[in-house]
Amino acid sequence: MTTAEIKQTPATSTRLNFAKAAPKAFRAVIGLDAAAREGLDPALVELVQIRASHVNHCAYCLHMHTSDARKAGESEERMHMVAVWKEARHFFTEKEQAALALTDAVTLIAGAGLPDDVYARASAHFDDGELAQLLALILTINTWNRIALATGKTAGEDERVS
Repeated sequence: MTTAEIKQTPATSTRLNFAKAAPKAFRAVIGLDAAAREGLDPALVELVQIRASHVNHCAYCLHMHTSDARKAGESEERMHMVAVWKEARHFFTEKEQAALALTDAVTLIAGAGLPDDVYARASAHFDDGELAQLLALILTINTWNRIALATGKTAGEDERVS
């Protein structure tokens, strides 16, 4: 295949329009997403969503959330470092590192559960309300990642209404 042919061939085709096929469920996830963000720093929200999308290999959500983070003023440098945050800790505050560690653990929870040290680190930086919001955010982005991956969403085709 030539480079031109690759560019013309979409990586995946949409299998199902989840929003139209299950509108109540879709609206419920939108509601959870909005509720989860309340009280959290918008920059932290995007970092968490970028990290979970990396871990889940969700190009659709990764493209969406890096675009959102860029619009919100996040630096290209930090966005690139989210994928390797453990090796590039100096780009992130202790609080952001705790949130990213929690994101990794919850996203990959089937492998090792949520280790006590990861939970303790997060709870040292977030009060109970913030920690609950952060967990809700992580759960929500994982849901969105799974919807996008299961329905064959194509990166770069942000269907949100502005």
